[in-house]
Amino acid sequence: MRKEKDTMGVMQVADDAYYGAQTQRAVENFPISGITISKSMIRALGIIKRSAAIVNHELGILDKTRKNAIVQAADEIIKGKFDEQFPIDVYQTGSGTSSNMNCNEILANRAIEIMGGTIGSKDPVHPNDHVNLGQSSNDVIPTAIHIALTKSITFDLIPSLEILANALQKKSVEFDKVIKTGRTHLQDATPITLGQEFSGYYGQIQNGVEKLNDTLKWLSKVALGGTAVGTGINTHKDFARLVCKEIAKSTNLEIIETDNHFQAQSTIDAISGTAGVIKSLSLSIMKICNDIRWMGSGPRSGLGEVNLPAVAPGSSIMPGKVNPVIAESFLQVCAQIYGNCCAVELSAQTGNFELNVMLPVVAHNILESVEIMA
Repeated sequence: MRKEKDTMGVMQVADDAYYGAQTQRAVENFPISGITISKSMIRALGIIKRSAAIVNHELGILDKTRKNAIVQAADEIIKGKFDEQFPIDVYQTGSGTSSNMNCNEILANRAIEIMGGTIGSKDPVHPNDHVNLGQSSNDVIPTAIHIALTKSITFDLIPSLEILANALQKKSVEFDKVIKTGRTHLQDATPITLGQEFSGYYGQIQNGVEKLNDTLKWLSKVALGGTAVGTGINTHKDFARLVCKEIAKSTNLEIIETDNHFQAQSTIDAISGTAGVIKSLSLSIMKICNDIRWMGSGPRSGLGEVNLPAVAPGSSIMPGKVNPVIAESFLQVCAQIYGNCCAVELSAQTGNFELNVMLPVVAHNILESVEIMA
């Protein structure tokens, strides 16, 4: 063990830890779930710190040697080298300060190591004065959520939904001549083709993709630059604009400084709006899954209209029974997503005055929803 200090005193930290006293204090304060922040949030924090170091050097307030060491350390975080060094529970300080300082401490200690210093000494790189220069947890964490969410939606969820939409569209063509009974109120109605039903499913997913693309316009505007309460105190007037430009270049995403820092830090409106879209998509997929389960029911004593591929034995007591297990697994995913998004929406009402204090749980729920749906 080694001794490290924060503003509250001395803490014992494991010798092989790159984090410091504030992280260790948070680990002891929040022994709640064992769930830690997501890898996508870790990557987003690394991207912000990397870009901030580059810009602070350009602005003449961070020397080249420290900048290079911080950038190298941030690149290692982005590549996943230090994932196990983020041990703090999701259920922590509402601003995410503990996780922001966790990242700052890792970067500072790794930069110190790169520069030949002693880990834990805060010299020649300090977690606050150099790594967190021009920033506050209050603008960094919401910015990280926006970046992580934008990346996940752009590169994971939308492409996955497009694969699903294309598959449904192909089935609508394949089943175009298959005439069946239409149903309203679960009762027989006028005829319809199976292809027409599948074209409806295709339309649901296409509409969802369009709505998701709309959310990217909201998420592109980030809180960085507002520092503590949105006024931008203790940061360079060009810092946020230039860091956002650097983030956009390194991620190939549209990331820009918000035009209203007080809105960006006191609310999670863009995130809760996105949660609403994702929740709506989960309901669309539940409808599709349940229709398919109904059409495949039986097959002799139910509707028995479609034969679903057998992918696993369906029963421990009835050999030969086949169940719609893929649809059932997706229904459970959708139920989880619905609950997650409700938690995000409930969290939106805790934006008291200048800061929302549910940011870590918001990040966990919204990012898990995107990941498991994708």
